[in-house]
Amino acid sequence: MKPMGFYLWLDTEVAWAQGTYEYRPMGAAVIASSDLFRRRDFDPRRQPSPTRTAVYAGQFASLGHLNAHLKRTRPVRRP
Repeated sequence: MKPMGFYLWLDTEVAWAQGTYEYRPMGAAVIASSDLFRRRDFDPRRQPSPTRTAVYAGQFASLGHLNAHLKRTRPVRRP
């Protein structure tokens, strides 16, 4: 089992995450708040820099857990 961890910050328009894999930094990723994270989104050269209005949403064990949280916290859109 390979230890992973992801830290998540949410803002109205974007979501920031910082990840580690086997105790090595995966880097950070930023996506639209309506999207989901993918492994390829993370860049080891990118430093996490969430906006001042971003809210720390917690630590997650996997990308699956991270994306499940994003899906749960999205506002319901009605036509």
